[in-house]
Amino acid sequence: MPHTLNQTHDPAARSWLESANVPSVDFPIQNLPFSVFRRKHSDEAFRGAVAIGDQLVDISAWASYAGLRETAREAAKACSQPVLNTFFSMGPSSWSALRHALFEALHEHASSHDRAAIKACLVPLSEVEYGLPAQIGDYTDFYTSIHHATNISKLLGLSGVSPNFKSIPIAYHGRVSSIGPSGQRFRRPAGQIMLPGAETPTFSPSLKLDYELELGIYIGQGNAAGEPIELDRADSHVFGLCLLNDWSARDIQAWEMQPLGPFLAKNFATTVSPWIVTLEALAPFRLASPRPDSDGRPLAYLDSNENSATGAIDIQLEVWMETARHRAGNLPASQLSRTSFKYQYWTIAQMIAHHAIGGCNLRPGDLLGSGTISGPVKSEAGALMELASNGSAPVTLSTGEKRSYVEDGDAIILRGYCQKPGFARIGFGESRGEVLPSKV
Repeated sequence: MPHTLNQTHDPAARSWLESANVPSVDFPIQNLPFSVFRRKHSDEAFRGAVAIGDQLVDISAWASYAGLRETAREAAKACSQPVLNTFFSMGPSSWSALRHALFEALHEHASSHDRAAIKACLVPLSEVEYGLPAQIGDYTDFYTSIHHATNISKLLGLSGVSPNFKSIPIAYHGRVSSIGPSGQRFRRPAGQIMLPGAETPTFSPSLKLDYELELGIYIGQGNAAGEPIELDRADSHVFGLCLLNDWSARDIQAWEMQPLGPFLAKNFATTVSPWIVTLEALAPFRLASPRPDSDGRPLAYLDSNENSATGAIDIQLEVWMETARHRAGNLPASQLSRTSFKYQYWTIAQMIAHHAIGGCNLRPGDLLGSGTISGPVKSEAGALMELASNGSAPVTLSTGEKRSYVEDGDAIILRGYCQKPGFARIGFGESRGEVLPSKV
């Protein structure tokens, strides 16, 4: 697993770009996340970029710099494309080579030649728009939070989590075509709903539209069909992580998922943040897996001492809501909850090992959703269904408005960062999605 610390994790490292040295910045020199961009209101092609402070490095412009070593140069060329699948496929040594070359060129002690070359490739973040960083071939959404599963079970009047929850990382295959980058705006979904007391379903726009706070996991190098991925090598197949909102229509979901699972309730929109934070940047924030000893060990292919010791990651996550009233009054969004990814029952490596164990081949650019991320207390819930107790206890916003579920005109903003003493703060940026009225 790529957990080793190196010079890019040095908290004392500073950039000659002063905006990268602000303590609260999402993108310090220790981060260097990847995305694809073009300038706003242009017909430019999307191409790869790396964020630093309040700027980004246009990798396509920097790739021709003669000072790059061969491995970094080849990686930069691959990262110059409209999507990053080829770069993802090159593997950890190439990812790290490019990231380390950027670290050296952006460091305050960079040579004058390195500094001048990369300075000419900077573009302000305020002047760009983003595309999806990969051509996503397949999307799999997991269900890995014991706290979310427990909360939902109670709200639905069930006796507890499903019997298989502690044995396998549960997942289903989702829809790729409706995945969009931050800023996505979509129509309220419609479908069949069984209203309380009714004997037959009705067709209607969803009355219980919800968000789900998740992390997105981009696959780097894939595996051949029929070839499993060993648990302790699974992280080497992960390029990095983003924020992901798995929008869900709870009322449509309740009726249609018997017995196979969600369909229309999930296929209308999934919003991802544009920046992918590498696992290398997240190495300082590794923790032991939270699986309690009382639950016993999982089956052998999902069990290792290394995964138990370092499989979790402490990523602080926040959910905010911005309504039309917030925007009209130029008011800050209302925070709904805050939690951490460290609470997930199953680790990223376990999700990947399980995904591949039956013979499935993962491919560069595939996207996995972590499943809703909820903590042990209500204020750490990752969905409005939990926070508002399925509508029976509406949440009060800073504007005085109340919400049982997401209404038309509401925007949900996800934010994330890692922070602990002795290391630089590593941010994820944000994922923003807005609900428009249904056309039905």
